Amino acid sequence: MSTQSVFGAQWGDEGKGKIIDLLAREADVVVRYQGGANAGHTVVVGTEKYVLHLLPSGILHEGKINMIGNGVAVDPVVLLQEIDELAARGHRIGPDRLRLSAAAHAILEVHKRIDHASERWRGDGRIGTTGRGIGPAYADKAFRTGLRMADLIDSKRLRQRLTAFLAEKNALLERVHGAEPFDLEEVHAVCSRVGARLAPFVTDTGRELRRLWREGKGILFEGAQGVMLDIDHGTYPFVTSSSTGVGGIAPGAGFPPNAIERAYGVAKAYCTRVGEGPFPSELNGREADRIREAGNEYGATTGRPRRCGWLDAVALRYALELNGATGLVITNLDVLTGFEEILVCTGYRVDGRTLQDYPAERADLGDLKPVYERHRGWHEDITATRSFEELPEAARDYVEWVESLLGFPIVMVSVGPERDQVIPRPDRVPALT
Repeated sequence: MSTQSVFGAQWGDEGKGKIIDLLAREADVVVRYQGGANAGHTVVVGTEKYVLHLLPSGILHEGKINMIGNGVAVDPVVLLQEIDELAARGHRIGPDRLRLSAAAHAILEVHKRIDHASERWRGDGRIGTTGRGIGPAYADKAFRTGLRMADLIDSKRLRQRLTAFLAEKNALLERVHGAEPFDLEEVHAVCSRVGARLAPFVTDTGRELRRLWREGKGILFEGAQGVMLDIDHGTYPFVTSSSTGVGGIAPGAGFPPNAIERAYGVAKAYCTRVGEGPFPSELNGREADRIREAGNEYGATTGRPRRCGWLDAVALRYALELNGATGLVITNLDVLTGFEEILVCTGYRVDGRTLQDYPAERADLGDLKPVYERHRGWHEDITATRSFEELPEAARDYVEWVESLLGFPIVMVSVGPERDQVIPRPDRVPALT
């Protein structure tokens, strides 16, 4: 069996959950390696819709091992809510199906309060976070003051760690933000309660993952957010707080980086972004509204309306090159049905020059102006199409045109939200060497 990864090749919300769910059928293990509960993977199974924030998308398949790696910032309360909600819908989740890294850092309520307070301080320079404590938790990880899952399941160690942790955080809340402090006993009680429930799931996931790999098991790595939100390679500072691409797998899952055989980027046939930050191909007005409504472009986690725009081939090519992608999955092709013309950004105008490559070295990307090329649209309903050859000629031409612009094979095309609305292109899948 192979090792495969799926990563978002835009600004997140590309439809990764559905693709991961599809590939999980053939995998033995599905691993989430970064991000937190600010991610929302949506999977539609028949008439049932599932929105997963921390649980890997393979959890909807029986007989699969799902792992939450050490690189994930875990909100233990949210994780337990997800487990309970799925159990109520008939999906029993026990330690035989879910493993949680002992080294994964915990998001506590104090992180969320600091997250909200920090955004207020930034004013016009706000990042547009979800307020779910992701950034403060990762900051504590880097500052070596955070609490990990191993701390939550050890009562004596938990009190020691919390005492030091809250002394600093309460001083910050009171003296800088003018907010109420947290009570040690109350926080300890919550952490002890969730730690006791999660204890059966907590283990050294990296060790087990490497063992399963040596045994020849098929492994699928699930990324959250998108490359353009990567802490190092995205549109900083309007980014998330983790390494969102393939490069995050080795540190975030404890897995050898040279053992990842296939890496699939996922991108919509257009672009969306949530929150603040540069978005060169963003649309405003009727065209943006049309894409938003047709694609149901509202955040799975927050419900916020997403900013919408035409496909940005420059940023997409950058994301695929950066991650050594072996293929691309295009989702939501059906959303473009009915447009007379479909535009794609193929360059940027800035300082009197036209750039063909993504200018990651620029501190300010807000002044980039898109250079568009146009392609004829189609009007036929493609949601019932199940093979590439059945697509309207204009839709096939659009996919092949994008493929030529990027220089990467498009291995799958999605024409709707359900599992069976993904069209494979097996002739584009590279052979394993």
